[in-house]
Amino acid sequence: MQVHGRDIETECYRVTHVVDGREVTALVPERLAADLRPGGRPSHQEAYVWMAGHKDKIETAITRLARGQSAKPPFDTITLLPSSCP
Repeated sequence: MQVHGRDIETECYRVTHVVDGREVTALVPERLAADLRPGGRPSHQEAYVWMAGHKDKIETAITRLARGQSAKPPFDTITLLPSSCP
């Protein structure tokens, strides 16, 4: 999984992950890491550390979504960009 920065409009981090030989782009809501800073947004550094610590769960969610399956909460809030949808 690669993180490509924060999308200001959606308040998500844009990530890519290879699923079944194709690169899938997804938006990971920054609110998933909100417990790092109650009442506010996590810093970029905090969000990147959180995503690294949850890499396996994020990748599993992206893989399931790309295959047309549902992801487990709270990772079910991850969305695929239209060109990555099944």
